[in-house]
Amino acid sequence: MPRATNSPASRKRRKRVLKKAKGFYGNRSRLYRYAKDAIFKAQTWATRDRKTRKRNFRALWITRINAGVRQHGLTYSRFIEGLIAADIQMDRKVLSDLAIQNPAAFEEIVVKAKAALENKVQSVPAA
Repeated sequence: MPRATNSPASRKRRKRVLKKAKGFYGNRSRLYRYAKDAIFKAQTWATRDRKTRKRNFRALWITRINAGVRQHGLTYSRFIEGLIAADIQMDRKVLSDLAIQNPAAFEEIVVKAKAALENKVQSVPAA
């Protein structure tokens, strides 16, 4: 009896892998054997780096907010403390965008945070 290779399914599988490997260098985009390993590794890193991307963006937003706040004589941590005291609930992405795109609006938020910090300091009795 002749050997059955299930050729259509095998070819489809190989084409699917090679299509995913499009743009890779050298044999990694042309030969199934190497493309298969490259795709596996790429998908592993993609899974891991979805978390890393979130971490990197949060760090970027914090850096931008810190730079904007320091122009008004505050540090990032004191600014966040003032926002909590003033009950202003804005996420870091929006605050970062405001600091860059609309400095006047950002300055108003900084002023409110400063005022809330001063009220907080005055309301705490000295021990």
